[in-house]
Amino acid sequence: MDKKFDSGKKEVLRARYEAQKIAFAPVVFQAVRLLRDLNILKVIEAAGKPGLKIEAIAEQTGVSCYGVTILCETGLSQDVLEIKDDCYRLTNVGHFLLNDELTKVNMDFIHDVCYEGLFRLDQAIATGKPSGLEVFGKWSTIYEALSHLPPKVQKSWFAFDHFYSDSAFPDALPYVFDLKPKSLLDIGANTGKFAIQCVRHNPDVHVTMMDLPGQLAKAKENIAAQGFGNRITEYPICDLLDSKAPFPGGFDAVWMSQFLVCFSEAQISSLLERAKEALAPQGNLFILDTYWDRQKHEIAAYCLINSSPYFTAMANGNSRMYRFSQIESLITKAGFRIESVDDGLGMGHTLIRCRTNSNSACLPDC
Repeated sequence: MDKKFDSGKKEVLRARYEAQKIAFAPVVFQAVRLLRDLNILKVIEAAGKPGLKIEAIAEQTGVSCYGVTILCETGLSQDVLEIKDDCYRLTNVGHFLLNDELTKVNMDFIHDVCYEGLFRLDQAIATGKPSGLEVFGKWSTIYEALSHLPPKVQKSWFAFDHFYSDSAFPDALPYVFDLKPKSLLDIGANTGKFAIQCVRHNPDVHVTMMDLPGQLAKAKENIAAQGFGNRITEYPICDLLDSKAPFPGGFDAVWMSQFLVCFSEAQISSLLERAKEALAPQGNLFILDTYWDRQKHEIAAYCLINSSPYFTAMANGNSRMYRFSQIESLITKAGFRIESVDDGLGMGHTLIRCRTNSNSACLPDC
């Protein structure tokens, strides 16, 4: 058989090539990030179809010809750039690296928050502790560290967190307020964005935010600036995992957004048990999260799956991006009944509404 028609050999070579991409992935990541951050992609895009030669790129960016050459050739190898008549032009991949908000948020998060710490991923897996977090200081989890992290790291962390959660809040609000809750407990309130949207959406609801004191201090500043202090209150809790630390009770709705993924399965079980105690009779628990096995697009599943090592190395050492079936099982074991599941909110979020098994199947206004 003519070798050029030997598809098996081509498949082997392609597989070996893909393996080399993985081997050199950290090099490519940093070089392409600099193509973006040093404005090389920007000036090439501005030049349009003719493209730019190395000397022109160097002149417009202030980067040496040597530096431009090194970075552009890596970009060429990864289909970020193409070259014709010694002029570099942007490909579609380069366009997304420069202009796509999802790509920007992910890249900044990986570089600023995760990159150094991921070197200790092996330690984190061996110990069940976020060993990579030590690059920023001595904390048990990244949530305790957030208010102390360098400003650039904080900015990238919150941008990543908010990019995914904020897109789903407007879609989720009607599901929550169709049930007319008068009181809502926001567990893991972060910077207070959901609480603010709740009181804007519904004039009758009162929201209690529960989180670490450092996080609530930031949330309180945001809420005061919006003028909603009389309808949003704080409930600081120093350790969410302390089973003896009580949750406030009597709420019509308990809300958890991108929260349970921050914990191990055993910890999730404990948190759900305590959330059950926080509900008033006929109350509803709402869980908003992203599950990689319920995504419509491969891009979303890829991003979610590869966010898990962040939780291992940096966040807490023992959580991950879960499959829906895993969370479903934990909800059931905690004594809840799933009333509804709605997919496709925001950036691939799923909203689960639960009630306790002791509640009647009837809604409050039936």
